[in-house]
Amino acid sequence: MERKLRLVAGIVSPAGADCPPPPADSSEGYILDAYSQAVINASEKVSPSVVNISVTQAPGARGRTRLRQELSGTGSGFLFTGDGFILTNSHVVQNAKELEVALPDGRSMKADIVGDDPDTDLAVVRISATDLTAVELGDSQWLKVGQLVVAVGNPYGFQCSVTAGVISALGRSLRSSSGRLIDNVIQTDAALNPGNSGGPLVNSRGDVIGVNTAIILPAQGICFAIAVNTAKFVAGRLMAHGKVKRSYLGVAGQDAPLHRRVVRFHGLPVETGLLVMNIEKDGPATRSGLRDGDVIIGYGDCAVRGIDDLHVLLTEKQIGLETTITIIRRTEKLELLVTPEEKKAG
Repeated sequence: MERKLRLVAGIVSPAGADCPPPPADSSEGYILDAYSQAVINASEKVSPSVVNISVTQAPGARGRTRLRQELSGTGSGFLFTGDGFILTNSHVVQNAKELEVALPDGRSMKADIVGDDPDTDLAVVRISATDLTAVELGDSQWLKVGQLVVAVGNPYGFQCSVTAGVISALGRSLRSSSGRLIDNVIQTDAALNPGNSGGPLVNSRGDVIGVNTAIILPAQGICFAIAVNTAKFVAGRLMAHGKVKRSYLGVAGQDAPLHRRVVRFHGLPVETGLLVMNIEKDGPATRSGLRDGDVIIGYGDCAVRGIDDLHVLLTEKQIGLETTITIIRRTEKLELLVTPEEKKAG
């Protein structure tokens, strides 16, 4: 029996075979699930604002080895104003001799550092261009664990790579290169790799809710981003002053436990404090009468359980403001008056 064939949309198929014709427009021919559509919409909205930052570092010293050649590296950033201001990580541009920014439209141009804040691992750079596409900054105050997030960046130089995941945790603390804790850090399982640093973390609407900053190796799916509310505050200070002003006392120390008898005798609200190991000559702490071996347990009306508590309290508002500092000296509880000064650069 002769086998009958029929031609359907240019395809020869056995008679009776159910072969649907391809869609006239492939972009409308498939129904995407809600998750895929959200990731697509978010990435399409933010990608025109994501840039690749190439960094050339001058020769310098690293440990005991003298580097005699220039170093180069790459990172990510994103335009948050239409006139060329870019937000990125401090560690991306640190010690940069030269910066070059590649835009998604193919243009490449030199960039200058506007300001750098290692304490929050954030920096602002600027290019000379106008009519640029800027991101929309969201509000990290309303984030929820489990919320969909999308990360866009340039890992290993692959421009505008998109990864997606969820918010794994909120309110994390992350140690910066300066030794301070960065508060309210976002933890996510959206995959980040070297080169993603400084890129945006966005919600399903494409609003930036964080600045990608770090990964934990060799763990998988533990990545961190600086909350956008922190980034907005720091970026404003960097654009206005080139730095973020903070106060300091001029002490170096470490967290240390207090003897139980001392805690009970004085009725202390803390069981640990900041053990003073070294005091800067002619600094605020020296003028206050603080000594090596003292344990700081209070600053103003607030308890100090260690160095991180003190860092949180030493804000810009404390510069030049005389404040009581509570210490344990041997077994005595003493109060000293100290006037913090503005923290010196570096």
